[in-house]
Amino acid sequence: MDEAKDTEKDRREAETAPLPFRSAVDALTAARLRPQIEVEPTRPPRRLAPYAYALEAAVVDGDEDLADGRLVLLHDPAGHEAWQGTFRLVTLVRAELEPEMAADPLLPEVCWSWLTGALQTRGLTYGEPSGTVTRASSHYFGGLSARPAASQIEIRASWTPREGLGGVPDTAAHLASWCDLLAQVAGLPPAAPGDASVVTLPQRRGPQSR
Repeated sequence: MDEAKDTEKDRREAETAPLPFRSAVDALTAARLRPQIEVEPTRPPRRLAPYAYALEAAVVDGDEDLADGRLVLLHDPAGHEAWQGTFRLVTLVRAELEPEMAADPLLPEVCWSWLTGALQTRGLTYGEPSGTVTRASSHYFGGLSARPAASQIEIRASWTPREGLGGVPDTAAHLASWCDLLAQVAGLPPAAPGDASVVTLPQRRGPQSR
């Protein structure tokens, strides 16, 4: 019952949201993405901004996930001093790595450059970027000692997309650049017409079963 009430509340809020936000969401839902990336809407956070829309995605190879993430679009019609704008994009991207790769001291800088590079490659303008790159390792002992060590990279970031005509940012292009980041973290090659095959990085741990 609570879930049904929440769904109805989401529907009413979507119908009464400001036109720039509705247009930005429409662009997200209409974006065409490469086939290995499965995207679906999910419940957005309710306390970060008056209006929010969220997507979750996974880079899929058969029945296995190579990487996953979440992208949230926030909107405050009154503007937000920290954002320096009325829209904000917030993301989380995760993937598993071999411990040797996770131990590379330059890995955080490289992963952050993947994000900024994905935005720049598509010619997107943005402001106030911030975020963290976290690497975590798990080592198993005792009854679990047969398991190999596991390492994970996690990118958390947010940025302000510059607004275009009608005060609406090009959210479809920002989503595409975010998917470029997901694909790079997952080890996919750059998207090319007629060639969307998966290439796993040599140092990457085998993908995780879904």
